Amino acid sequence: MTDGDRRSRGRAGLSDKGEPSPGLSYPSQESGVPSKSPAAGSPGAKSPASHDLHGHRRRLRARFLKTMGEGLADYELIELLLTGAMPRRDVKPLAKALVNTFDTYEGVLSAEPAALGAVKGMGEAGVAILKAVEVAARRLAQEKVLKKPVISNWQALLDYCRTAMAHAPREQFRVLFLDRKNVLIADEVQQEGTVDHTPVYPREVIRRALELHASAIILVHNHPSGDPTPSRADIDMTREIAEAGRKLGIRLHDHLVIGRTGHASFKTMGLL
Repeated sequence: MTDGDRRSRGRAGLSDKGEPSPGLSYPSQESGVPSKSPAAGSPGAKSPASHDLHGHRRRLRARFLKTMGEGLADYELIELLLTGAMPRRDVKPLAKALVNTFDTYEGVLSAEPAALGAVKGMGEAGVAILKAVEVAARRLAQEKVLKKPVISNWQALLDYCRTAMAHAPREQFRVLFLDRKNVLIADEVQQEGTVDHTPVYPREVIRRALELHASAIILVHNHPSGDPTPSRADIDMTREIAEAGRKLGIRLHDHLVIGRTGHASFKTMGLL
């Protein structure tokens, strides 16, 4: 072998016999030596912040499942919901911002979609998941009273009305239609107005009761101000409907006014 050949093989790391030179080492895929982890900042690496986020979410889910939400703050419940809509984001600051904006857990869920979307960081997915929870809660509450006798299940009726209307941003006028056995056969929002007024037409209420073959009705409306005290206009309108129904054999059982912290019953107050 010439001196030139030796120099070429030496640069390649081979001995004269074609074997690796003793002073050089080569990685072997069969050596069992573990490969190095991706360097920090490389595409395959997970940042410490990512580990912390996933760990925080696991702990939050575990706390929720252990107590079914008892003891969790309002913002933590909102955060738990938003993680499904925004899986790669830390949504804790957003959850706190929502509760600060709308005061309570219920306030967040019942807020108008446009109002939710106006909070910085909220997108369509986040708005959709929050409103879906509100609809689910309303349907669950309604299921407890629909097609059931409401007079003997009065607390469930109040719970449903509060779930459906207590935090609505505008006044709603709802009519519950009952059959001869006081079973709830229909639940309809007749009118929706402004923050402090809803136009109500007694003839339309009675006409709809006749169409449904209802024997009795319960009127329900909300006061977005939070105070359920009936107004003078509420009292006059209720008496008009009661009188129109009486002439056609349709009984008005009660008129409920729903506020954020309670309700008023015309029957209990002696206004019927």
